[in-house]
Amino acid sequence: MHITNDIDGMTLALEWAAKAMYITAPNPRIGCAIVRDGAVIGAGHTLPAGQAHAEIEALRDAQARGNDVRGATAYVTLEPCNHHGRTPPCSDALVRAGLGRVVAAMQDPNPLVAGQGLAKLAAAGIEVDCGVLADAAYEMNIGFFSRMRRGLPWVRLKSAASLDGMTALHSGESQWITGPAARADGHAWRARACAILTGIGTVKADDPQLNVRTVQTPRQPQRIIVDSKLEIDLDAKVLAGAASWIVAADANPAKEAALRAAGHDVIMLPNAAGKVDLAALMRELGRRQINELHVEAGAKLNGSLIREGCVDELLVYLAPSLIGEGQGMFALGPPASLEQRQRLTFHEVKQVGEDLRILARFAPI
Repeated sequence: MHITNDIDGMTLALEWAAKAMYITAPNPRIGCAIVRDGAVIGAGHTLPAGQAHAEIEALRDAQARGNDVRGATAYVTLEPCNHHGRTPPCSDALVRAGLGRVVAAMQDPNPLVAGQGLAKLAAAGIEVDCGVLADAAYEMNIGFFSRMRRGLPWVRLKSAASLDGMTALHSGESQWITGPAARADGHAWRARACAILTGIGTVKADDPQLNVRTVQTPRQPQRIIVDSKLEIDLDAKVLAGAASWIVAADANPAKEAALRAAGHDVIMLPNAAGKVDLAALMRELGRRQINELHVEAGAKLNGSLIREGCVDELLVYLAPSLIGEGQGMFALGPPASLEQRQRLTFHEVKQVGEDLRILARFAPI
């Protein structure tokens, strides 16, 4: 592959970052490509937490190929780190390697970095540029940016419905409104999330596994159930295998003890009304280093999350069909006027199989 400009170089680095989509949490997905005279002489991506970052992997790749990186240009999708965390600073490694130029897509939002990595490179005489394909780099790590800037995960609420907005018949029958391509795509969005959240109503009605099945993934997201009264059946599928987090409001010592004995975590977060404090839950998930939260719940919990300002983005699949009377996507209640309606912006609209996929955002961060 011949790199003719910075856009080409960063595009390649982003392709490498995408290879790390499912493995880096809670760290960001980063790619790095090292280029000399248009030729790629080393490339890599971030490994799981505690292992090498993208820049180190790219330097290792160049060395393994027998390539000299001195004076070369490194394209990296996020500013090289400048602090000792689980691994040493990447900025130091780039200085030692003698790179001539480093191009970053964005500054790191981590306050431990926040421009210091680029400053160290510049102080060492390395030419530095920042801002190439920044929007694409942001989207790659939107949850990491959310957690660093707000202390909150990026919350993506998924729903699948008919063209008239029905997710199921009144009887609850819903398999399958959308087609196989949309269902597989939905699992790919599950796979990229750090955690998947649903409510006790969905657990009771559908007994979901709440895991990734139709796409390959090296790890399953954390499963979270909002269950105010701890009504969950200990034999529920969502409790099988790995530990789940159950978020409750009413104390039930016997049920709590049984869940904890089975390896699950019970998080008590009551609000004044005796329900789960959803805003406090989002703050707790931020503390637990959840970058992206994927919600697949019923209309009631969906509506509560939206009303309390806990949702950043809707991921909606619309099937080319009409149901008429049925169950809707969001139980929001009627506004007093149109001015009180929930406003969003369309971020992306794409056809997936025979269905339409809409990404709509409440507000940028």
